Amino acid sequence: MMKTTGIVMGLLAAFIVTNSLAVEPEISEVKVRQRWPWSRLVNIDYTLSCDPEQRESVTVEAYEGDAPLSLPLGSLSGDFYNVCGGTHRIVWDPTATAYTNAGVLSEFRVELTPTPVPLYMIVDLTMDAGDAGQVVNVYEEDLTNGLWGAWVRNPVTNAGSVIESVIWTGVATNDIYKTDKLVLRRVPATTFKMGTTVPPTISTTLTKDFYAGVFEVTQRQWELITGDKPSYFSNAAYYEARPVEQVSYEDIRGATNSTPTVNWPLTDRTVVASDSFLGQLRAKTGLMDIDLPTAAQSECLTRADTQTYYNDGESAAPDDGVSQNTSLSNLFIDVLGRYRYNGGYKNGGATFPGPIPSPENGTATVGSYRPNAWGLYDTIGNVWEWCLNWYESPAVGGIDPSGTTSGTQRVGQRVMRNGCFNAGASSCSVGVHSAYLTTSRGYGVGCRLVRTMP
Repeated sequence: MMKTTGIVMGLLAAFIVTNSLAVEPEISEVKVRQRWPWSRLVNIDYTLSCDPEQRESVTVEAYEGDAPLSLPLGSLSGDFYNVCGGTHRIVWDPTATAYTNAGVLSEFRVELTPTPVPLYMIVDLTMDAGDAGQVVNVYEEDLTNGLWGAWVRNPVTNAGSVIESVIWTGVATNDIYKTDKLVLRRVPATTFKMGTTVPPTISTTLTKDFYAGVFEVTQRQWELITGDKPSYFSNAAYYEARPVEQVSYEDIRGATNSTPTVNWPLTDRTVVASDSFLGQLRAKTGLMDIDLPTAAQSECLTRADTQTYYNDGESAAPDDGVSQNTSLSNLFIDVLGRYRYNGGYKNGGATFPGPIPSPENGTATVGSYRPNAWGLYDTIGNVWEWCLNWYESPAVGGIDPSGTTSGTQRVGQRVMRNGCFNAGASSCSVGVHSAYLTTSRGYGVGCRLVRTMP
């Protein structure tokens, strides 16, 4: 891949340096100009040449002369992800970094490199924004060449039709990816069907790619960001890789009476309370687009192109009677996620576990069950996962649906999805969504994170 450099003198005048060796895909005509005096924002214009069907990401490296500058991803916006051929613009906000007009960068330059769109992203939660190696991309070619350990191709069929995918199974065998690091997997923009019927019927379109957490947020990840250990299942020997629970929606994003007001969708997804989990996570990582999923994103990542009762492409509806732990239909869910009758409760589903059991009861260590077709774990059971939306039923489809602007259908309650360790089998189906007060904390309620791309 070819690197092309653009240089701006004093952040005002720019010139272009291009490489005469044409390598596909190629970036050329790089121009860097600050919008001064009306704005500190810096425009980075460029042209990408590639095949018409090809999409590339653009890596931005910045320098003051030969000295590298730290550019957290949160300081960049515009066309740097999943870009087609043509003329594009990336915008750099120096006020979101350590660099402002208080100190002129007289030899500022950037290098733009086209790269494949990553299949996975790994965020090191022990590092700070801009640290070398803080965000690592995993490309499909590297994965299938064995550079990241075990992987499989097309592990799930839907009613006999193959769901094309490559998934990283080795991620579940190393606890560092469940504790110190946050791993996210690409979910492409798509049109799919939502709802509780089989097959589902509510047509829904997501216009932007997003990256979904391979695992639910774990107790150690929460602790690294906030310093707190709020969860019920807090056995010191096993807590780190279990999902965090007893966290409210307001713990994660902030409250409507926060300063600033936090009330999606009336306030956009960039607005979270600075002392919330997401506020602290964004500040530490520089990833200002990381958030809870919308209800539509949550169902999309859970279904993973399946239309069956669960997301294995073959499951029938369960029997929720007293024998459901042994009924044939529940052999489907037994391998997909933790629920009441495969370990959530003790004694065959009869006894609620205490706060310090091993992972054989209560919540399970994330990644203990079979992943879905896109390599996402525990999308069935374990803990309910908070979504952005105010609760409404039935679920609302359409284009990038945000749903109602207030919690009037169930006052003060937001959506949670996917069931949990103490739920019956029917509460863990793909289309089911429930509701919870934004202030409430439950031992069966946690979260999964997403990053929505530009």
